[in-house]
Amino acid sequence: MTQPQWWQRMARATHRSAAVFLRDVGHGLLEVSHNMLALLGLAVLAAVLFTAGRADLRDSFERQALGWLQERHALASDDLGYASLAGDADGASLTRALATDPALLSRQQAAVASWLSKRYHVAQEPIARLVQESWQVGQRAGLDPTLILAIMAIESSFNPFAQSPVGAQGLMQVMTRIHNDKYEPFGGKLAAFDPVTNVRVGVLVLKECIARAGSLEAGLKFYVGAANLEDDGGYASKVLSEQQHLLRVASGQAVPVTAPNVVTAVATPAANPSHAPGAAASGAEAARTGDLPPPATPERNVHDQVALAQ
Repeated sequence: MTQPQWWQRMARATHRSAAVFLRDVGHGLLEVSHNMLALLGLAVLAAVLFTAGRADLRDSFERQALGWLQERHALASDDLGYASLAGDADGASLTRALATDPALLSRQQAAVASWLSKRYHVAQEPIARLVQESWQVGQRAGLDPTLILAIMAIESSFNPFAQSPVGAQGLMQVMTRIHNDKYEPFGGKLAAFDPVTNVRVGVLVLKECIARAGSLEAGLKFYVGAANLEDDGGYASKVLSEQQHLLRVASGQAVPVTAPNVVTAVATPAANPSHAPGAAASGAEAARTGDLPPPATPERNVHDQVALAQ
């Protein structure tokens, strides 16, 4: 046998041996993998069955999983530069203030929320929260919730960031610089743009105006700053007309979302001396300025503010 033939045979033998070795190793690894996967599946199944029978372990796992998902969501949002941190104290209040599920409302509240959403072209969830708040704060303050909602509609069209030329701010267009003390329980004047806070403070101001004026119509004139004017430009009638629409909607009647508000001038009763010229600030400067005398029972006013702040 010549030298080249010998080397060729050796190469072929080595190649066959290597192929057999690799094939055997591959088969072995495949077999081991199958066995490992089977063991892993059995272990997972046993863990699931064990956890299903232990409520405490199941709750602990769910809390850990939720925490991990929330952390991942916060990290992903932080990359965009606008996420609230997990420990942000404002997070809970923002969730509380801005929206609620319309399905949680009563039949009357849901009907009103749906109608206002269509009439003013705003989302149902934040409107549902405002309707819910109006019902709650109205009950505490002794005011019809539809009146509170009607004032929001006429004042700001449900824009929580609205501001008038004279400085009235928020949903109910409260003069923040004048009624700054009423915002103190809520953290200060910047809370004027928190929808829920603005509603609660606006209701306090409205109650004072009605108490000062002696009637709802005259109180609305005080609220809009027309206390010493012959008429309020139709403000009170617009509010009351809007309220009538809301009352009809709440009662189940069909009211077109384009229904107009009847506007008539409402004069201040001359018999009330508090409405005489000079009894309040004039013109636009009187607009929601809180130019009201101290209540006859200061203790009750403090109680109202604490109650509405809760």
